[in-house]
Amino acid sequence: MSLSHHSPSSDITLRINGTSHSMTIDNRATLLDVLRERLGLTGTKKGCDHGQCGACTVLLDGERVNSCLMFAVAAEGREIVSIEGVADLADGAALHPVQRAFLDHDGLQCGYCTPGQICSAIGALGEAARGWPSHVTEDTAAGMAAVSELDAREVRERMSGNLCRCGAYNGIVDAVLEAAGAQGPQDAATAATSGAGGAR
Repeated sequence: MSLSHHSPSSDITLRINGTSHSMTIDNRATLLDVLRERLGLTGTKKGCDHGQCGACTVLLDGERVNSCLMFAVAAEGREIVSIEGVADLADGAALHPVQRAFLDHDGLQCGYCTPGQICSAIGALGEAARGWPSHVTEDTAAGMAAVSELDAREVRERMSGNLCRCGAYNGIVDAVLEAAGAQGPQDAATAATSGAGGAR
């Protein structure tokens, strides 16, 4: 007796970078695979495919998510921004301030992780602006009073879900601090952990 392996599909509309895309997709398809394989938005990278490296990070209603862990059908009705749409968040500027800061501080080398790093940084700055604490925030009840209060320790913690195999962490931390409007000279702890694995 043969068993039929039926894969249910759905007709959905995804709103990505300000454009609506109607399609029929397998219910098991991840947002990452739909972005890359169905829509050709290959800026979002497939790294580990297990939610551990952050290379696939996109913004969903302004918050960062690992697109490899999200079913595309669950994103219907939400505003999705991939790296291709980040500059459009910048009020007519050619680059988003985070993109410009990554360039100015050499926050990249091979560039494979950079789209996810940039989307994650934008999400992290938004979280801080909303007062969300991190694991290293001294007063978690009070949270962050302003995004400009971020320091290198906070940035390392908030960006620790995004790995850079090249070890460009010093530049990444400085870039996020500049985008936050914080004073961001590299501190001793940042230098000590450069290339040690994770932006910690």
